[in-house]
Amino acid sequence: MGAIEVEGLTKEFGRRRALDGVSFSAEKGEVLGFLGPNGAGKTTTLRILAAVLPPTSGRARVAGFDTVSDGLAVRERVGYVPERVPLYEEMRVDAFLRFVADMKGIAPARVRVAVERALEEAGLGDAARDRIGRLSRGFRQRVGLAQALLADPPVLLLDEPTAGLDPAQIAETRALIRRLAGERTILLSTHILPEVSATCPRVVILARGRVVAVDTLAALAARAGRGRSVEVSVDGSPDGVREILGRVPGVRDVRDAGGNRFLVTADADRDVRPEVARALVAAGRAVLEVRSADLSLEDVFLDLVTDEPEARA
Repeated sequence: MGAIEVEGLTKEFGRRRALDGVSFSAEKGEVLGFLGPNGAGKTTTLRILAAVLPPTSGRARVAGFDTVSDGLAVRERVGYVPERVPLYEEMRVDAFLRFVADMKGIAPARVRVAVERALEEAGLGDAARDRIGRLSRGFRQRVGLAQALLADPPVLLLDEPTAGLDPAQIAETRALIRRLAGERTILLSTHILPEVSATCPRVVILARGRVVAVDTLAALAARAGRGRSVEVSVDGSPDGVREILGRVPGVRDVRDAGGNRFLVTADADRDVRPEVARALVAAGRAVLEVRSADLSLEDVFLDLVTDEPEARA
């Protein structure tokens, strides 16, 4: 049994379906990336896993407990860090953590040890007596993480943990997540592909409320290598070029690469460069360059999360 098990999860808000049959699992000690564009349903899924939001249908189990029928047991075993952690800015860090420990029902005799351990794990030892309102964005994120660690949970749910941080803070947060892995299962939700590449061997990719891929990064990289990507540069106005390229046999996707350049993704077994050039010339367009380009992991991600009809438009 996995530490996290999700089966056919659906969530509706009125007429809007935020989740549509989502299924995936995470093993004990795994850092699983939960990747998708904004609005894909990532936060809704995390809130269901944290037992703060019930699903419309389907089921989810965390640490062996059902998030609906055993919600209290789930909340005792989950550390949830939302994208915007509610903090009392006038409180000192250690006082805030003692307050949260009391709210979590941690026995008074264990509070001091729990707070000290959380401060150490989150890298907040030197800031324990600082007022939260005076901390940098990065250290506030660490306070949010520390409150999630107070009860020493076996599962951590992290929602966009590096949002709004500068590059140095992002690197520190990534290193912190890697240190926390192993004993704990971590579900890391983000829309930033490098974030997942730096911390997660395996990913779940969500788009429009549905799972579109569950695989290792190595497998996705191999998948990227099997595709063909062609970069096209034209002279003059770019208007209408996407339509011309999209009609070439074997072309699966055309994206604007800026200026008068376009990135064409084609079937893996087909070199479309000659046909692309002929199609543009036949349409009276001046071709500056048609060259092969590497199909990156970002390209695979975009291919998975973009509706094909929209990509061809």
